[in-house]
Amino acid sequence: MDLFEYQAKALFAKHDVPTTPGRVADTAEEAEQIAQEIGKSVVVKAQVKVGGRGKAGGVKLADNPADAKAHAEDILGLDIKGHVVKKLLVAEASDIKEEYYISFLLDRANRNYLAMCSVEGGMEIEEVAKNSPDRLARINIDPTEGVDEAKAREIAAAGHLPEEVLDSAAKTLAK
Repeated sequence: MDLFEYQAKALFAKHDVPTTPGRVADTAEEAEQIAQEIGKSVVVKAQVKVGGRGKAGGVKLADNPADAKAHAEDILGLDIKGHVVKKLLVAEASDIKEEYYISFLLDRANRNYLAMCSVEGGMEIEEVAKNSPDRLARINIDPTEGVDEAKAREIAAAGHLPEEVLDSAAKTLAK
C-alpha cells in the first residue's frame, strides 16, 4: 500500500494513533481557510509519493493564514522528482523533539514482508541505508503471525529507539 501522508494520518486516527489536526487542500484559498480554522502555526506539505519534499521546497511553516496561502501558491504545481504537487496537507505545526522512521513493506527480493526502523527519521531513509546501514534495522515479518507487541518491541529496539519510547512505540506498531 502506497499512501499519501494525509491518507496515512487518517488511517492512524482510525486506529487511535495520535496525529496532529489538519486537512487536505487543493487550492491556496483552501490552505488559507484550513490554517484559519486551526488557529495556530501550521505546516503546509506537498502530497507526493516521493521522499525529499522538504529539501525540494515542498514543506513550509506558516505563522498565519496569509503565510499558509502564500506557501500553498509556491508549492502547488511544484515538480518534486517528477511528481507534480496537486494536493497539500495543512496541519498544525509541532515542536519536533525527535523523529523516527518506521515502515512496513513488501520485500520483493525475498518474497516476504519487512519492517524497517531507525532513529534517523526526518531525512531521506535511502541515504541512511546507503551511508549508515547499521542505523536502519530490517526485521522480517511472518505474514501468518503479523506484528504483536513482542514483535513490535523487537522492531523498535532493533531500530535503536530510546528506552523511554519503546513501550509506546510497541503498542502503536502492534495496532
